[in-house]
Amino acid sequence: MSKLVITQVKSANGTNGRQRDTLRSLGLRGIGKTVERPDSEPLRGMVHAVRHLVTVEEKS
Repeated sequence: MSKLVITQVKSANGTNGRQRDTLRSLGLRGIGKTVERPDSEPLRGMVHAVRHLVTVEEKS
């Protein structure tokens, strides 16, 4: 199963509460922080909700 490497590249300041909650649920706590998560449909939906704040790489 592949994994996604998600890095926060923009600040959560000025975003709405749901987007901040989504970043926290992903495990991101600040600019430059990176997490590795197993790929799944729910995870991709979370990433889509904050796509303007993060970068995503696929890792097999």
